[in-house]
Amino acid sequence: MGQSSRNSNNSADRKNEQLKKYRIQNTGKRITTNEGLKVANNDSTLKVGERGPVLMEDFHFFQKQLHFDTERIPERVVHARGFGAHGVFETYKSMKKVTKACFLQEAGLETPVFVRFSTVQGGKGSKDTARDVRGFAVKFYTEEGNYDLLGLPFPVFIVHDPFKFVDSQHALKPEPHNDMPTASAAHDNFWDFVANNQESAHFVMWAMSDRAIPRSWRMMEGFGVNIFRFVNEQGKATFVRFHWKPILGIHSFLMEEAQIIGGVDPDFHRRDLWESIDRGAFPVFELGVQMIGEEDADKFDFDVIDPTKLWPEELVPVEIIGKMTLNKNVDNFFAETEQVAFDVTNLVPGINFTNDPILQGRTFTYKLTQMHRLGGPNYTEIPINQSLCPFHNNQRDGFKRHRIDIDQVNYFRNSIAQNTPGPTSPEEGGFLHYPEKVEGSKIKASSASFKDFFSQARLFWNSMSPVEKLHIIEAFSFELAKLDRPSIRQQVIDMFVNVDQDMATTIADNVGANPPTGKHVPVDASSPALSQANTPHYSFSLRVGVLIGNGFKGNEVRKVIDFLKQQGIFVEIVSEKLGTLSGDDGTEVKVDKTFLSTHNVLFDSLYIVGGQSSNQLEFDRYISEFISGVYKHYKPIGIATTGQAHFQATKMNNLAGVVFADNSPEFAKEFSLAIAQQRFWDRV
Repeated sequence: MGQSSRNSNNSADRKNEQLKKYRIQNTGKRITTNEGLKVANNDSTLKVGERGPVLMEDFHFFQKQLHFDTERIPERVVHARGFGAHGVFETYKSMKKVTKACFLQEAGLETPVFVRFSTVQGGKGSKDTARDVRGFAVKFYTEEGNYDLLGLPFPVFIVHDPFKFVDSQHALKPEPHNDMPTASAAHDNFWDFVANNQESAHFVMWAMSDRAIPRSWRMMEGFGVNIFRFVNEQGKATFVRFHWKPILGIHSFLMEEAQIIGGVDPDFHRRDLWESIDRGAFPVFELGVQMIGEEDADKFDFDVIDPTKLWPEELVPVEIIGKMTLNKNVDNFFAETEQVAFDVTNLVPGINFTNDPILQGRTFTYKLTQMHRLGGPNYTEIPINQSLCPFHNNQRDGFKRHRIDIDQVNYFRNSIAQNTPGPTSPEEGGFLHYPEKVEGSKIKASSASFKDFFSQARLFWNSMSPVEKLHIIEAFSFELAKLDRPSIRQQVIDMFVNVDQDMATTIADNVGANPPTGKHVPVDASSPALSQANTPHYSFSLRVGVLIGNGFKGNEVRKVIDFLKQQGIFVEIVSEKLGTLSGDDGTEVKVDKTFLSTHNVLFDSLYIVGGQSSNQLEFDRYISEFISGVYKHYKPIGIATTGQAHFQATKMNNLAGVVFADNSPEFAKEFSLAIAQQRFWDRV
């Protein structure tokens, strides 16, 4: 392994060491003021007598209160609710042929990363499981500086010109006159924007699909959205789009599940990520790239730099080049997740901009946002934002400057310091903007090649399975039924007939609108890669609720639970009370959750054991309610020999995905396979 490989493999340790000096352990210490003064009394303010007024002299109280009053910083305008984790990226193979990006030069190179997942519409206090586009932001701490890859779970953007971005987000956010609804696009302003800015059609199809309500961030695909350039040592450029492919596959909630979980556990996604890492079930994403040579850019029936269009994987295959493993939770949410600052202009040599209009617009906005949120231009000195490599320039002062520059010279060119700090040549790693030849008149306009708004939206619809199409219709119907103005409903129906006539007609019927008169665009192509029906299925790290009481068959239950855990399945024991339950042979299990402290929607499957209870009627009622919810949502159910009384076959159900212990000598294995399948859409 070469020197650069050894250096890169040490990068994660170096970043950890860099952060370690900022990690302060307060446990076991004596309390002091911020200046280090030891405090004798931390219970009471300084008063004139026990019941007298508080004195201004109590500087410790005022310091404590003033700090509390200013603890919060402005939340992000979009992506306010987020959660992060540390990890490492490993390159599978050298990409030297197409890029000189340092972290992609050798197989086996490791680069520390920090990832922040987020929703877009809601504020910091909103729910994780809202139907929404999500952020998938990755900061690579490379040897040549920080590289930020900012993505979404959709490969397309809502508009194709940055001038409209502010309008799109104003329309998406709660309506300004009443600040409602929270974490929802189901209101007049958003759909009025959609109907009157029809380049949004493709994006909206993704937003109404199951992709907008992921089961877990660990099971969510990420897309770089924008089109970048790889540039190699010879200066040759290649258009590139980035993809994050979750190892566990792409899985989603049903709309009803997402809504219930938003009330039962609004922190569901962040809890899922935290607990998975804490248990050692590290989330893994493979990084893939789609590449188009600049000489081939005109060979497609779509404009390759149009951010509202995807590159179908069947036409432009995804090449897997590395993997990212998230293996450490944050030590402090505010210091790391809330203060992390991403910026699309954080590039390394070998990755460069294109004329993608949204990308061009994004080059301006991030630095301004971070300066506003984090108190000035020195936000890069915050530990989570610091690069591994040292930085040198003539920038000075400003709010929250931590660095102490001891040089006399703070300008360039100079003779006092022999023109240092000075530039680095491209041959030695200096960054150069790609020398693209551009010409044309100054004009406020969009390319005519961007004006096909419906062909790829139709492609997306054609690619969906029957179940996914049903869910899209349900999502449209739910959203449009929430609108106050029938005229907006009708505009949306008349717009989306261009995507599919039957879809639009069904939605119109569901929301009381007139059936559309138009027809969909004549596109018959499909892309199997867009359907979640074709995603991998695993039982690993899925959550199974064991509904159990005293007197269970110890040997049977113990074997099943042990087998599930061996498969990496998360098992939670649920009963009427916390404590310990005993089986018929003395086997004991500790109860993790009560029926009141959890809910059926929080589990991917149920194992129904049953048993004895001090209040048998109440115990049986809870089990019946849990079974009903999980069965309704098409999830697998395992029935122990003692649990059969809780589940009766009738003419109204076909028991798809229900596994009975008394019918299967290899019950645990068959139940595990059912858990991996996750949904049984043929269930009635």
